[in-house]
Amino acid sequence: MAHVRKKLPAFPGDGELRYRGFRGQVRYEILGEPSSLRPGPARLRGSISATPEVAAEAFREGEGLLTLEGGAQFRITMLGHSAGSDTAYFEMRI
Repeated sequence: MAHVRKKLPAFPGDGELRYRGFRGQVRYEILGEPSSLRPGPARLRGSISATPEVAAEAFREGEGLLTLEGGAQFRITMLGHSAGSDTAYFEMRI
């Protein structure tokens, strides 16, 4: 019998992204409840939407800090970006 994965709820919002040389507003969507994240190896995945230039530079930088609408801050590691796209994908952890 095939293993069925539970679909995680999406949590969209507007927040602030910071990485070396940049600090600005972005739109984000996180798959899973950010408040459930605890210190350790657990991670959630998500995406940011900004201008194509900001998305590309965030991906090249590799890491950053995402502040959510509620003020919670999470370290993020960039996972992917397609040239010309306004979206970059990340993993977040505490």
